[in-house]
Amino acid sequence: MKIKTTIAALILLLSPAAAFAYSCNYDKVEQQAAISCAEGMVFDTESQTCVAETTS
Repeated sequence: MKIKTTIAALILLLSPAAAFAYSCNYDKVEQQAAISCAEGMVFDTESQTCVAETTS
C-alpha cells in the first residue's frame, strides 16, 4: 500500500513539470510559423534561414 501511495504522489508531483515542458515547445512552433522571407525566398527548416526558391 505504501508503494502505491508513493507512486501516486510522484505522478501528481511531476504532472505540472510535464505540462510546463509541453508548453515550452508550443512557443517555438508559434515563432517559427511567424517567420517570413522576402519575395522569391522560402524558409528552409533544416538550415533555419531564408534561401532562394528553386523552380523545376
